[in-house]
Amino acid sequence: MYNIPPDIGKEMRKIRTEMRISLDTAARLTGVSKAMLGQIERGESIPTISTLWKISTGYKVTFSNFISHPSEENNILSIDEIYPIKEENGAMLLFNIFPFDPISGLDFLQIHMEPHCRHESFPHTNVLNEYIVVIKGQLEMTINQKVYLLQKGDAVSFKGDITHVYANPSNEETIFHNVIRYK
Repeated sequence: MYNIPPDIGKEMRKIRTEMRISLDTAARLTGVSKAMLGQIERGESIPTISTLWKISTGYKVTFSNFISHPSEENNILSIDEIYPIKEENGAMLLFNIFPFDPISGLDFLQIHMEPHCRHESFPHTNVLNEYIVVIKGQLEMTINQKVYLLQKGDAVSFKGDITHVYANPSNEETIFHNVIRYK
């Protein structure tokens, strides 16, 4: 179950061709090499969360464009039915619970981090704000070089276009919700 959605490369190619841009142009827009973009599109390489953010920012599309699942009105979901994206060698799993909704401008993610996992996130120029709520464990957030230690039930919000780091400083799993509001 812990696999990347199998059609992520096809979706990336579809978006790029709809934009009518070459792989060379895509590489310039995203900061991801032409070779890597081609490998992802052909299904030969699995992108990291950081790479997906670079591509979504460069293409000016939402992160969930690449990892969304079909939705229906009043859809009941189980986390076990959602393909997570792996990051940090599988120590961080990102579940796209509610994909981007153009009316609200939001993505709703649930993120699981193994003990002592750390993930640095570069600024997202297409994100207005991020909202974090810890639902299990501890989360150390570094936002613009200032460190915050959040416990279960704590929340923080910040501008999406600044450097931020998520870290689990404990010996237990951390789970948090990340709501992303796009510009």
